[in-house]
Amino acid sequence: MQYLYSFFISFIFIFFSELGDKTQILVLSFSAKNKASKILLGVALGTLLSHGLAIAFGSKIGAMSDDSFLFYLKLLTYFTFLFFGIIGFVKLKFSSKNNSKDDDETSSQSFLIKFLNGFLKNCIFIIALTIAIGELGDKTFLASIGLGIQYPFFKIPLILGSICGMVASDSIAIFFGKWIGSKISSNLIELLSNSIFILFGIIGIVSLLITI
Repeated sequence: MQYLYSFFISFIFIFFSELGDKTQILVLSFSAKNKASKILLGVALGTLLSHGLAIAFGSKIGAMSDDSFLFYLKLLTYFTFLFFGIIGFVKLKFSSKNNSKDDDETSSQSFLIKFLNGFLKNCIFIIALTIAIGELGDKTFLASIGLGIQYPFFKIPLILGSICGMVASDSIAIFFGKWIGSKISSNLIELLSNSIFILFGIIGIVSLLITI
């Protein structure tokens, strides 16, 4: 049961975290000239590379035997979830004022990704590498580290849940991106994603404090 629980927690968390994320924009850019099956296979491989590394790292830390250290580490992780959610709301509030600035920042940060995107677009490996690089340091990547810390002995279901969450979320972007864009605003998607982060943070902090 714990294996299924950790799988679904990872799936739900990564699925909602990925909605409206910059990696989805990369997926949409690939979808113009590539088959959906090839893109999603690249997403799965890229997620295995990036999130697999993040979960393995988090699990290594979470498996430490120092209970006091783990308590504060988990507490820090949950506060980080809260931080990302709150920052997301703040960014959402001021996004209209800073669109040009954000675009410049995103452009500079994703130079390598765009460089890779220019070569061998039909190659699954390049798609996977682009996704993996795009995820490094992203909120979903950091969330995977947090999941590894929280469930250190369930690396496989966490990684599988993360891969399925990314593939499911990016499938929506590929197959229903245009329709969703016309029906649901990007602000609403960002609102939902930030709310999930804050909800997980609050639940985690409360559960830790109860055990004291």
